[in-house]
Amino acid sequence: MRLTKYGHSCVRVEHDGGVLVIDPGVFSEPEALDGVDAVLITHEHPDHVNVPALAERHEDRPFALYGPASLASMLDGLADVLAPVEAGAEFTAAGVPVRAYGGRHAVIHPDIPVIDNLAYLVDDRVYHPGDSLVVPDDVRVDTLFLPIHAPWTKFSESLDFLRAVAPRRAYALHDGLLNDNGLSVLNSNFTRMADVDYRRLEPGTRVNA
Repeated sequence: MRLTKYGHSCVRVEHDGGVLVIDPGVFSEPEALDGVDAVLITHEHPDHVNVPALAERHEDRPFALYGPASLASMLDGLADVLAPVEAGAEFTAAGVPVRAYGGRHAVIHPDIPVIDNLAYLVDDRVYHPGDSLVVPDDVRVDTLFLPIHAPWTKFSESLDFLRAVAPRRAYALHDGLLNDNGLSVLNSNFTRMADVDYRRLEPGTRVNA
């Protein structure tokens, strides 16, 4: 299995000829969707789902689309394509087994409504939490994509989440709002304070799972 980290929260998974993409949002590169067979969306925020880009790709080459049922309201012409997923569901996407966790987005502020959010465990190895810090306590995660910066979290919460999941390795996620100074500070602290192999991958970097 090969993983490619694209901008912000987008991750591409290639396995046995299938291509699965998680959260191709407006901050991620269009080429993340090249040849895609299935797309997983964690929630409806545009930094996680770029509806025009998905519609254009689907018109050229249809693919399967999975996400919370609430996502349909903002998918326009792709609403009929969406296969609704709930927390606890298990399914196969692009030939890869997927399990959904969580169900709700982390709280940004009490005045902002909380929306649906799903975390995805791919092939019982790779965990993408979307905009949540839900710990999958029924499995040992090998590779965690760790949200390192967001309006809904702070460093201590992300670090505690990383320690609770205790993966073999972690890669930075949700980093599209940071400049070089912020990245330097956070990467240094995660590396120093977490007892796992933590790294930030530049967009387009490929690694083997």
